[in-house]
Amino acid sequence: MTTTEEPYATGSPPAQALTLAQLAELAGVSTATVSKVVNGRSEVGPETRALIEGLIREHGYRRQRRRVKATGLIELVFHELAGDYPTEVIKGVQRVARQHHLAVVLSELGGSHTPGRDWIEDVLSHRPDGVITVFSSPTDSQRDQLATREVPLVVLDPAGDPGHRVPSVGAANWSGGLVATRHLLELGHRRIAIITGPEYALSSRARLDGYRAALDTAGVPIDPELICPGAFLIEDGLLQARRLMRLPDPPTAIFTCNDGQAIGVYHAAHELRLRIPDDLSVIGFDDMPAWRWAIPPLTTIRQPLTEMGATAATMLITLAQGEPLRQNRVELGTELIVRGSTAPRLR
Repeated sequence: MTTTEEPYATGSPPAQALTLAQLAELAGVSTATVSKVVNGRSEVGPETRALIEGLIREHGYRRQRRRVKATGLIELVFHELAGDYPTEVIKGVQRVARQHHLAVVLSELGGSHTPGRDWIEDVLSHRPDGVITVFSSPTDSQRDQLATREVPLVVLDPAGDPGHRVPSVGAANWSGGLVATRHLLELGHRRIAIITGPEYALSSRARLDGYRAALDTAGVPIDPELICPGAFLIEDGLLQARRLMRLPDPPTAIFTCNDGQAIGVYHAAHELRLRIPDDLSVIGFDDMPAWRWAIPPLTTIRQPLTEMGATAATMLITLAQGEPLRQNRVELGTELIVRGSTAPRLR
């Protein structure tokens, strides 16, 4: 997928690109040290690494030998391989990779949203055509090392701000939060609670902002007691619904920021002998296949995870072929899926 022409540069015209020896002279280090930085090796001090990476960004780097051909792999990196979320993303990436005769290598970060120090060395040893990170993002230094090796990066569902220079794919989370809350308002609910995802997650903040916007537009006061922090876990729904339903004025509807939290709410409702949707309406976010079989089937906001995976893979392959992207940030639409867990307010 990658070219083998030389010389080439990263961020500068070829005429300005420097060789290992020239970079080493400017940095006041050995060519071996520069080579370690270029090849993603970890045994270089942070100050020296930052100096060399800065010089490469400023001047570019010209290889004095032909590049090792990429191995026909897409490196797909998850913060955690758990639940249906990764499966839906993998389906989309795999579909596009198969069309281009590429293999997909999966790895996870053990729940972390930032790769560790050894991660970049492992990735570069695979010589992938490109890297897709999901709900996580490499550090600035790791991105520089990928760029130096001309390994393109696309961030899918970024946990934090990936920056305008990093290609990314996400969903219309704000409008999803707005539509979910508006649906409950149209059913007559006014005491509407929300269980959020983690505060650091862009998607979580956007869904919460959409919820607030819908209430504000409808003239419904926002009650801080009804805004419950979570971490996209089933336990969030269980624990927060228990607390919410014991308030002096409990909610008549709960909007959860993912489907797993909604299932937690279902369990709490069962414990408290509440009927869904007669006593409590519940709406989720994601539209994971398994939750369509809940009793009653879950009303939710569909997040097109498979399409997001396919879009990220298409962008990555475009970059690996040396072609520019039409846009660096792609946001796919969300959709309200009405099932049996929401109904007009009865009390």
